[in-house]
Amino acid sequence: MKRILVPTDFSDQANYALEAAHQIAKKMSAAIMIIHVIEDTNVTSIHYTGEVELPEMEDRLFMMKMIEKGKKDLETLAADPTYADVVVEQELRIGSPYHNIKDIVSEHKVDLVVMGTKGSSGLEEFLIGSNAEKVVRHAKCPVLTIHEKVANLDFKNMVYATALDPDEVKSFGVVKAFQEMFGAKLYIVKINTPNNFQSDRIAVKELKAFAEQLGVQNYEERIFNETSEEEGIIYYAEEVGADMIAMATHGRTGLSHLLAGSIAEDVVNHTKRPVLTYSIKG
Repeated sequence: MKRILVPTDFSDQANYALEAAHQIAKKMSAAIMIIHVIEDTNVTSIHYTGEVELPEMEDRLFMMKMIEKGKKDLETLAADPTYADVVVEQELRIGSPYHNIKDIVSEHKVDLVVMGTKGSSGLEEFLIGSNAEKVVRHAKCPVLTIHEKVANLDFKNMVYATALDPDEVKSFGVVKAFQEMFGAKLYIVKINTPNNFQSDRIAVKELKAFAEQLGVQNYEERIFNETSEEEGIIYYAEEVGADMIAMATHGRTGLSHLLAGSIAEDVVNHTKRPVLTYSIKG
């Protein structure tokens, strides 16, 4: 792992994400890139040094003030002595936060995105979702979402929620690297729901075989019964006192996402624990 991207709006959640990224960067000798995006509905993605066409002089002056403030705030954050023991890079962009994060991941070969999120629910979640949801769904690298200040940044207990998808095995190195990085115990769980029910006789056998395929050490496996996958993952994480939840996402888009949703995005939205996601499509 060489570069960790931390999007920031200078909120508490973004600062909590930076704290977590700092701990990971120290362990992996990685650099941190902090990106701040000044939102402009007329621009999708542009570096602040590029030319931006603004229709009104007042809009242009306001945008220039926002750029200057953003640059100063970034410089102050990057110069914080707390992060002096790692390399900290800065990037200021204009446009859509999601599109700029996506561009940065590709341009700078980012290995991990660590981002704060407030989550969402109800009508807001259905209509507009969140930037975190979009990044989780589409990112070409693992994403670690942080809701609140993490009391234990050692991540000694990790829950890995599995659907027993063979493609998970090929991409499991992401989770394995985190487990080894923190010397964590891994709790591998398959959620049994009424709509996708298996008897313990079958489910336990399949989960044990799958865990052996993953080639992981220091783990327990468990079948956990609940009304939905999302609730099962969250409640099981509470039961074992997990410091982190890890899971794969299929990166559904369009109609399939609207109809089926995404368990990973639902968990990110509704748990207070850090969630590590990675796309098995990538």
